[in-house]
Amino acid sequence: MLTSKQRAYLRSLANPIDTIVYVGKGGLNDQIIKQVDDALTARELIKGKCLEHCPLTPREVADSIYPKVNCDVVQVIGSKFVLYRPNPDEPQIQLPKAKNKKV
Repeated sequence: MLTSKQRAYLRSLANPIDTIVYVGKGGLNDQIIKQVDDALTARELIKGKCLEHCPLTPREVADSIYPKVNCDVVQVIGSKFVLYRPNPDEPQIQLPKAKNKKV
């Protein structure tokens, strides 16, 4: 689970990156899930887009993908969504540390 500070940091990193996953009129299928899984392993942070004729909303696509590939939804805005999953072997992105709350 990401904190709001970590989410903001990832959003700033995602801003300049190119969209690499496109969901079209065929909707979400196993090929797209595999593409997302492979891209997250290689890049950790990816941006996707729902095309005009996609039967699902970007939120529905992101909510369908994240449990299947074990990632976090960073942002859904307009027709785009951003997903994050740290690489367990070679992490590239260092997230800001979460502060411990005193109760």
